[in-house]
Amino acid sequence: MERLLTLVEPVVIINKLGTSFFEMSLTLTVYNVSLETADGQVDQAQAASSRFFLIHSIICTVAAMLSTVPLGRVADRRGPKVFLIMSQLGSVMGMCVLLVFLFWKLPLEFLFLGSAVYGLSGGAPAYWAGVVALAALSSKQRHRTLKLNVVDLCYGIAGVLGGLLSGYVYQIGHKGVVLIGMAISFSVVSLLYSTFLLSGSVQNSEDKELLLSRAGRSERTNRAAVGLLISAMVLFMLGMIGAENILTLYVLKPPLSWDSVWAGYGRAATDAMYLSSFLGVLALSGVLGDTALTLLGIVSNCTGMAIMAFTMKSWVYFMARGIMLFACVPMPTMRAMLSKVLDAQQYGRIFGRLQLVLAVTELLSTVIFTSIYPLTLNSFSGLCFLLSCTISYLSVIPVLYLQFRQRREDYPPL
Repeated sequence: MERLLTLVEPVVIINKLGTSFFEMSLTLTVYNVSLETADGQVDQAQAASSRFFLIHSIICTVAAMLSTVPLGRVADRRGPKVFLIMSQLGSVMGMCVLLVFLFWKLPLEFLFLGSAVYGLSGGAPAYWAGVVALAALSSKQRHRTLKLNVVDLCYGIAGVLGGLLSGYVYQIGHKGVVLIGMAISFSVVSLLYSTFLLSGSVQNSEDKELLLSRAGRSERTNRAAVGLLISAMVLFMLGMIGAENILTLYVLKPPLSWDSVWAGYGRAATDAMYLSSFLGVLALSGVLGDTALTLLGIVSNCTGMAIMAFTMKSWVYFMARGIMLFACVPMPTMRAMLSKVLDAQQYGRIFGRLQLVLAVTELLSTVIFTSIYPLTLNSFSGLCFLLSCTISYLSVIPVLYLQFRQRREDYPPL
């Protein structure tokens, strides 16, 4: 029982169910309000919705920049649970803002209050810094890649379930009130579990000895490895996040014109990639190293995203998702590689800063793609997905260079 309470997976599952419901409610609420304001003009509603989510991302990221570093210092002293508790508390408060909006029919700009509250609590950077740190601390180094992919698997399974259910639940009640109520309920349960049941972990003694044995010669190599791995993650996220955000709006307009149920199927297909990615890691980790797994995931993601650019029928969308079956392998694998060159006392600070860098990358990606997308609506609206493919492919360069550097310096490969 004590070991069970060191697992962060239950938090990931429960929290993802809540955020899946919330994201569906927020997306459809913003789009429907924008459609009403634009008198039914789809292109205008698409542009207005993309502007809203751009501002939403800016507020969340800037606010998180103010809070994540101080939270990281506290987490180094009191443990990574600080990240989880604060970020989930802010998430619940942000969801309550949307609930108030639905009841009182306030201006759409009122929702930015929820964005600010969530960001100031640490937001997604703090949440994932806590998840990754706790997962790394509760696993042995040789099992860490699999462990972090298990976390992503749990995230994906919960996302599939949330995506399948959210489209139907949205149709119950007045404009998604039931859906956002369920989102708040799941998020509160996750917060309570993190606060009162989840326990911290300490670094495995075997990992400590391994780090100490190579400490004398690894400082320069570790810094290079950290820099290259963070660069690879930044490039991969820069191409992926913005395009995925655009894709949630792309499917709502012609020629696909999905309703809430089909949009739920689309989210479920997206989150199903976590399951297929985990199965791929489980089957191939004994044959391929971390570097090869990362490259496989990058190629899978970029190939599927290129096909998305030419999606005119729903079956093409789901075929592209099938090709992206290993798209979720790179990020947890590179996080595992990063954890292997760090001491446990650095996890709170380094992972907190990493997630902050990734949040800024997400914002930059959102700015780039939401700026380009409205300009392509009357010509080739799939251009964003080709751009995504090109940028994400660049992440191959630092991964391959790191592998070359390790071999040249006769350093143990990651």
